[in-house]
Amino acid sequence: MTRLDVAFSTCPNDTFIFHAMLHDCIDTKDFHFAAHMHDVEALNKKAFSKTFHVSNLSFYAYLKLRQSYEILDSGSALGFGCGPLLVGKSTDLSFSKAKIAVPGEYTTAYLLMRLWNPSIQHVEITRFDNILEGVQIGKYDAGLIIHEGRFIYPEYDCVEIIDLGKWWEDETSLPIPLGCISIRKDPPFIDYKQDIESVIRNSITYAFNNRDASKSFVKQHAQEIDDQVIDGHIDLYVNNFSLSLGDTGREAIQILEEMARRKKIL
Repeated sequence: MTRLDVAFSTCPNDTFIFHAMLHDCIDTKDFHFAAHMHDVEALNKKAFSKTFHVSNLSFYAYLKLRQSYEILDSGSALGFGCGPLLVGKSTDLSFSKAKIAVPGEYTTAYLLMRLWNPSIQHVEITRFDNILEGVQIGKYDAGLIIHEGRFIYPEYDCVEIIDLGKWWEDETSLPIPLGCISIRKDPPFIDYKQDIESVIRNSITYAFNNRDASKSFVKQHAQEIDDQVIDGHIDLYVNNFSLSLGDTGREAIQILEEMARRKKIL
């Protein structure tokens, strides 16, 4: 049996995707997967040292790490209406002066914000689950929120300043590429690429067909344990693009890279 270290976030979409392959619900093709769960930005940073064989990455991090990691066709988070939101106590901000909390310098959310408004200068890297509280108490003028944050920000007396997913869709008419699963390019790991893609795809299919099977695992690791929030999160981020990027998904990734290069961010 081949042991592979697979790393992903604690967010409901990731735990929903990986549950079946970690709990012997499907055929794992003689692989044993050792799970490592971290915040998305921690995963991005660890990938620069090639810490894990298979890892969840923000697409921005992946574009910087293409020499080391290759994207898998299955497991990605792309879609419509699911982009990061910039929120604050007020929509009246001076973007050149405002102090904005962002969930990581290698997150796709941060890349999108820079593409949308290059005048934003004062950012502070903050764990995604600390951003809303920081805005609420006045530590930050605004916060860039991802994951479950988009469902709960009104509870922190915040209002939407810009939906960067909608901005992206208006600019490109494409789904927004947020995160992917990648495998190390060095042998023997790259040789397992198609098999791992198949295992992840089967794990997602099992999760869709057995919706309750992963519930306790998902809730165990979720930041927000409300069932409606968890279900909404999964429905938003796990979809047909997670089963396969397809031509549309790959075009979205290419356009994201081209825009970043044009703005000299990559």
